[in-house]
Amino acid sequence: MRPTVILLLIVLAASMILIPTFLVLVLNDDQTKAKSNEKNVDLEVDPTKSVQVKVYRSNLDKIETYNLEEYVRGVVAAEMPINFEIEALKAQAIAARTYIVKKIIDKNYSDVPSGAMVTDTVKHQVFLSEEELKRQWGLNYEENISKLNNAVNQTNGQVITYNGKPIDALYFSTSNGYTENSEDYWEKEVPYLRSVASPWDLDSPKYNDTTFVPFSEIESVLKIDTAVISTSGQEWIKILGTTTGKRVKEIKIGDRILTGREVRTLFKLDSSSFTWELKADGIQFYTKGYGHGVGMSQYGANGMAKEGTKAIDIIKHYYTDVSITSIENWIKINN
Repeated sequence: MRPTVILLLIVLAASMILIPTFLVLVLNDDQTKAKSNEKNVDLEVDPTKSVQVKVYRSNLDKIETYNLEEYVRGVVAAEMPINFEIEALKAQAIAARTYIVKKIIDKNYSDVPSGAMVTDTVKHQVFLSEEELKRQWGLNYEENISKLNNAVNQTNGQVITYNGKPIDALYFSTSNGYTENSEDYWEKEVPYLRSVASPWDLDSPKYNDTTFVPFSEIESVLKIDTAVISTSGQEWIKILGTTTGKRVKEIKIGDRILTGREVRTLFKLDSSSFTWELKADGIQFYTKGYGHGVGMSQYGANGMAKEGTKAIDIIKHYYTDVSITSIENWIKINN
């Protein structure tokens, strides 16, 4: 065989090996770039528009100012786990934005330090800055912040309304299977804060908990004589009424009559949905759910999102007869 033919065959064979390898490398590189570009989502903040939120940073004892959407992102990051479904994060973004927009419209700043609009604590909405998130997430920062940016961008300017006005967009971590009517936890009846079923919360790590309260603490807190416990049995503590959301409405402990909310607060229980067991030296409380139970359940929202429910439908499940509207109906955002 001629040398030129042999050389041609060698080149052809090499090409058959190298070209597919080259194509695989190129395609993989393109896919990596596409994936990288997909993750790197920036927050959409229009510099020509300015709704500024003045946040009292409790640990720093100072007021910091953030653009509305940046503030919403910081609240979602602090209030909801980043591994939640995107539709749940979007629902949280809408609720968080509604909360602060209502505060701005009502000019309701009496419960914050002078010059601030809101604090970064559970008294209002917990908030984390971009620098705090970088420290918290480390190497996962870019991926996580892009996911948050995506949730905030897709809901930009959206608030929840009832009869044309922004609502008190209350939310909490985990229900006992039902949310609570507003008047069963607070005194005021609010038409859009109605009890609804929330079966998805069963998957929450906060669904069940136990809290032991020694008799000495009960005696000290309630100012009652616990000596009668040994002879009174279960009648020493008795539920007198329950709420629509299947929580304790009223309970008798010794000679005191308390609301479920009062018991939850006094003994630091996870929720007002509880049962108990008398022990030799105290009471073992068994709670279901975490939080006040009024409004949107965050773990419930995530459960709905896992089933394919969109953010707006999540919102409309937990808040009765509401609509989603743009903030520009109430706040002039152009400079």
